[in-house]
Formats: sequence, structure tokens, C-alpha cells
Amino acid sequence: MTEETKNLSSSKPLLSVENLHVTFHTKHSEVTPVDGVDLEVAPGEILGLAGESGSGKSLTLRAILGLLPRGGTSTGDLRFSSDGQAPVAYEPKSVRGAGMSMVFQEPMTALNPTMRVGDLIALGARIHRGLSKAEAHAEAVNLMREVGIPVPERRARSWPHELSGGLRQRVMIATALSTNPRLLLCDEPTTALDVTVQRQILTLLRRLAEERQMGMIFVTHDLPVLASIANRIAVMYAGRVVEKNTASELFKRPKHPYTHALMHSAPVIDVTEARLVGIDGRPPDPRRFPDGCRFADRCTFVDERCATASYTLGETVGDSATSCIHELDLEGVR
Repeated sequence: MTEETKNLSSSKPLLSVENLHVTFHTKHSEVTPVDGVDLEVAPGEILGLAGESGSGKSLTLRAILGLLPRGGTSTGDLRFSSDGQAPVAYEPKSVRGAGMSMVFQEPMTALNPTMRVGDLIALGARIHRGLSKAEAHAEAVNLMREVGIPVPERRARSWPHELSGGLRQRVMIATALSTNPRLLLCDEPTTALDVTVQRQILTLLRRLAEERQMGMIFVTHDLPVLASIANRIAVMYAGRVVEKNTASELFKRPKHPYTHALMHSAPVIDVTEARLVGIDGRPPDPRRFPDGCRFADRCTFVDERCATASYTLGETVGDSATSCIHELDLEGVR
């Protein structure tokens, strides 16, 4: 564990999520795509949330902020610290913008096309911080400069469609920062960007977290992205977190077969592999989650015990935790 991670882990939690469930009710069934998630984020820490599409990671983010799609409900113990003290229970609507902000994947669908970008950024500062119109405009220009938008005074008069994808994403980040949040939720914010711009945005987000001591949850299916930004990583599969660890240890010694498979299905820094290997099969249907380990049908380490094994996290050593009974079998496997 790095000294930085030690300091973060000893901090009071900024956000605490325990036993989070997200449920959708339909005419014929009840679906629970998020099924008992536990997370913690410290000030200045970037927690990566990884997993395939459909694993429940984006719904987890939206439940934290109270932005679930229509028909979705959530339960669980959500606690947040808005003042540096111990986190307390909160209603998502009460902290949206005031203490937490979100950066979405596609800014063209999130930015209002009828507002100039400077006005978009200034709006949050006026609503949540009570700044005057002139003060909010000055703050918007400063934030545009902080997130690396060139000639911010001129760019503030631009419309969203006049900017490149990278500049639009920087506008989204500046908009999220305009409320001066303590926690930033990022839902795959670099997926649609080319590699060079992606690296610039990741560097920007990490700098902002450190300088502002702002907590961050960064959702992605791309493990190489988390290798370059996250302090800790939680891996989700079929609605639950199956492994947690510091980023450095997770890439060195994955303790769950799903994490191991994800690492070998995408090129990752410091992991040498002759060829990439896909993960056979498909995740289970959330309407009919199986008993035991939900990864069993796709796992190369499966045996008869997995059919009844607990699918909950168990502590191992250090900051790590895994739901797999075969943890020791992965030692030395690459």
C-alpha cells in the first residue's frame, strides 16, 4: 500500500454506502440489478467501480445521487459528510448539486443546447452558492481555465455544438465543479473520447481530486483507465461487488476469477500477455440470479462447492476483500 493510500484509508469516510439495493417493478416480475452493494470513499480518494455492461455499476452511481430511471427504487444505508465530520444519513435530492455532482458519459445529451457554455457553468454557482450573475460568470470563466479550456473568456460565449468532444467534457466537469462539491460521481466520462484526450481528462480529474480534496467515484468497464486514475477499485458482477483492493495490489494479485478474466480480456499497463482472452458465456439474468456464486457458469476455477458458496465479500489481507472461495488458487496465476 502506498503512503498516499494509507493516508486516504485512515481518513473519515466522505461517503458510506451499505447494503444498497436497486429494484425495478414490472407487471410480471421484480428485478434487482443492484443487490447489496457496500462502498466507502474518503476525501481526496478516487474509487474505481469496474465491471461489464449490466453489472449494476452505473445504477449504483445513480442511486447514490437519486437519479434512477423511472420505475426504479433504492434501499440501503447511505451516509454522507458535508462538513468534514462523520457521515450522516441523507436524502439524495438534498445533496444533489449541493454536496455531490455528476459527470455523465456523453456531454451532448447532458448539456443544454440552448444555453451558452459559460451560462451553463454559471447556473450551478448561482443556484447552489448564491452568487450574483456577474460573480457566477467570473466563476465560470475561472473554472473553464482550471479545467484547461483555452481562451475561456471567448469560449464562455460558445454553444455546446461548437466545441469538440474533449472541450465539451471539460465543460461538463466545470459545470459539476461550479457547485463546489465534496464528491464527484463520474459515469464513464472518457468512453467516447480518443486516447490522447482521454489521458488529458484523466490527468485533470486526478489533479482536481488531489487539489480540492474531493472524493470521486469513477465508473468504467475499462480496467486500463482505472490503472491510471484510481486509488482503490471495487469490481462488480451481477449486481454485487465481488472484489475490493487498492489499485496497485488488484493489478498485481487479483483475488477473484472475474477480475482475473477482466484483466486478461483488455490490455493493461504492467500486465504482459501474449494475447487477449475473452470471457466465455454471459452474465446471469437479473430476474433469475442463481444460488451460490453468480460467476460460476463462466469460471475456470469452478467446482461443486461454488453452487452453494456465499456470494458476499469476505476480508482477506490488508485492504482487500473477495467473494471467491478459490482466492488462494489464483496465487501465481497470470
